Amino acid sequence: MIQLPFFSSVKPPVSADEPAYWFLFQGNNLLVYSGDDAPSPVPRLWELAELGLTAVSPPHYLGYLQTPDGPAHCYTAELAADAPPPAGMAFHGLRRLYQQLGDNFFWVAGRAVQIVDWDRTHRFCGCCATPVETLPHERAKKCPVCGLTTYPRLAPAIIIAIERPFPDGNRILLARNARFPSGFYSVLAGFVEPGETLEECAQREVREEVGLEIKNIRYFGSQPWPFPHSLMVGFTAEYASGDIVLEEEELEHADWFAANAMPQTPPSLSISSHLIDWFVDKNR
Repeated sequence: MIQLPFFSSVKPPVSADEPAYWFLFQGNNLLVYSGDDAPSPVPRLWELAELGLTAVSPPHYLGYLQTPDGPAHCYTAELAADAPPPAGMAFHGLRRLYQQLGDNFFWVAGRAVQIVDWDRTHRFCGCCATPVETLPHERAKKCPVCGLTTYPRLAPAIIIAIERPFPDGNRILLARNARFPSGFYSVLAGFVEPGETLEECAQREVREEVGLEIKNIRYFGSQPWPFPHSLMVGFTAEYASGDIVLEEEELEHADWFAANAMPQTPPSLSISSHLIDWFVDKNR
């Protein structure tokens, strides 16, 4: 779903002709410029020390953005919890920064925050508690004692748009989670369990959350989702049978909505929005 001119790597350039973009985090909050006249949303530096800041662990190379002026290399690092932001800058969570960052910087920042979080939470072996070593040529850490190798966490999840014919036209199933803001609806989603295929997960989640059976499950697209470390795999499907019976611990309400009578739905950055737009566009 997300097509970016971004090339991932764990090996930094031997030499760089231009300063790199730095995605600097305090916890899960990104350091960005506060004003509207900044040349970029995040600082572009030769070295982190230019801002008078120090990373709490070695920086990670992310890869590079291909720009009209050539490749722009990108790094990420974690700052101390009490580090004050430099003048004209502030720390903010990614959810509120989408409009300020734009697509390219937002998704690189999403990659960066997951790598920083993984580095912070995987400093010791999960088997024998020995401090681990970062491998130089892949995104992994290895225990020098027992050899256990760990990689950045990814939690695969399905997200699905279900369509059903009605006498007045097709409708899409949308649900309201108890955690959503008032009046807000989205398509169903859920995490994949061990031993499941993605299609089996889609069937189970729909059955558990709304009591319906589905058919003709088709792949739609995928999207990394850094809240906190998911990979959303999108599908479309058709209603097969059943009546809506809510899993009340998860959902407050679910119903079938026509393309010309949609409730408030997710913002455009999410794959859920793309799935809903797909339904609306084909049923106008």
